[in-house]
Amino acid sequence: MHLPFTVERWFRLSLFACKLTRANLTRVGRLKPLKKLFSSFRSSMALRPAPYQLVDIGANLTGHAFNNRDLEAVIGRAKESGICKIIVTGTSVEVTKEAMRLCRLYPGYLYFTAGTHPHDAKHFTPECIDRLEELAGQPECVAIGECGLDFNRMFSPRETQLKVFDAQVQLACKLKKPLFVHEREAHEALVDILRKYDGQLREVVIHCFTGTAEEAKTYLDMGFYIGLTGYLWKDTLERGVKFMLRNRLLPLNRLLVETDAPYMYPNIQAKKVCQDVREKISSHASHFVLNHCSFQRNEPCSLPATVEMIAAYGCFTPDEVAMRTTMNAVKIFGLTFD
Repeated sequence: MHLPFTVERWFRLSLFACKLTRANLTRVGRLKPLKKLFSSFRSSMALRPAPYQLVDIGANLTGHAFNNRDLEAVIGRAKESGICKIIVTGTSVEVTKEAMRLCRLYPGYLYFTAGTHPHDAKHFTPECIDRLEELAGQPECVAIGECGLDFNRMFSPRETQLKVFDAQVQLACKLKKPLFVHEREAHEALVDILRKYDGQLREVVIHCFTGTAEEAKTYLDMGFYIGLTGYLWKDTLERGVKFMLRNRLLPLNRLLVETDAPYMYPNIQAKKVCQDVREKISSHASHFVLNHCSFQRNEPCSLPATVEMIAAYGCFTPDEVAMRTTMNAVKIFGLTFD
């Protein structure tokens, strides 16, 4: 039996009205029964059908945070939360091969990108582009990437990053596939390269955007799409993502959502998340974040919380954000549904 949301709401209001502290509840011996009852309410809510369908356009499911034994449970929770498709990120030839293997374990649910991350650019060889082209030719591959420039951490030399990124942009043009782009503190250099291929590229997705309104405007003016993650909770830039959402500078028809799991945990309880936003996070979304995700390991099932934060900051409904971002993902990546 599924208990209606009003029961959980009544339970919260009752506790508040009675002003029962943890100490008082313990003294009368009622803390554990009440906690158990409340937990059962939340579990019942979580088992309801997901309120909307989402596409996680970027999850790193090939890393050490996940393993084959655990992946089935991760995928199960993703489906319960409302994730209808996941795109597994390729960050090197070997990681891309592993991403392809995972996709074949979950056909029609997992897809992958083929690329070399700027951190791994120092390991890139002339043979790598041929191997990426071969992998990109597989039916489960929906984009070239994750590729780009990262001048923040500089795990690969600047000039090497530029050459490797340029080579992958050329590959995307050749194969007529979308480009899945990583950028950190390299906005101008990235734009300079992409402008060279104006008119040749298909869709460009700026993955896990954390920049400024001015940078986003440049990307949008070039026809690119913006991917948002759980990073939203900790955005403190004066003209950052929260500013853009509040001022409707990120149109929904150019927006995508992703978890970047196991990274970018959406800390919905943080003080940086204003109270009116926290209050708009549903019990469905919070169940998956609080019970199955952490800073050490975010999961795709946390995506509803990110969608609801976007909706709250942008004064949209979660349904609007879910529908538009899913439609965008289907169109860009050519996803199909049975």
